[in-house]
Amino acid sequence: MKLYFAPMTCSLSSHIVLCELGLPFELIRVNNQSKRTADGRDFREINPKGYVAALELDNGEVLTEGPAILQFIVDQVPGNTLAPPPGTWERARLQEHLNFISTEIHGASSPLFNSEIAPSTRAIFKDKLFKRLDFLSQTLVTQDYLMGTFGVADAYLFTVLKWLPVFNIDIEHWPLLAEYMRRIAERPAVQSAIAAEEATQPV
Repeated sequence: MKLYFAPMTCSLSSHIVLCELGLPFELIRVNNQSKRTADGRDFREINPKGYVAALELDNGEVLTEGPAILQFIVDQVPGNTLAPPPGTWERARLQEHLNFISTEIHGASSPLFNSEIAPSTRAIFKDKLFKRLDFLSQTLVTQDYLMGTFGVADAYLFTVLKWLPVFNIDIEHWPLLAEYMRRIAERPAVQSAIAAEEATQPV
């Protein structure tokens, strides 16, 4: 498998899960501006949407969209603890978490990367995001992870919450989320994924 990634993007979550499971894969960096890959390809020929993550299988099939990639990866190792089995009620709960993160945290955060939006508009996006962070903090009152034990949803949430400093949002305003982030950052697979991405050369 090949995982196409760019630094500081949601592709880190897929990278973390691959490392957690010990699956073999090739990590290929993408330049988000030029759309060139580290192995010299036009990334739009791999993913016409033009953004990471993308997972290319050995047979040439390409899968995009983080929640789909995460679930495909985790299902390659039956019986692991990162996701409930397909078809179960618990798996539906996982999909609920993944969709919430994708639409309400990832989606609400993305406009804040745009430095040209008006301060009043930025304030609206931040207010919406703060409400979602309040909800997540309440979720963690009685458990360490979204589904009790560390799983793919936590890898995704960790990845998007790492963007908060870019928006001048201090996660310490939500102490349970801050501790959650520290807990995940200590995982060897998380440290390995981050180190591997930092070690790649710009494209």
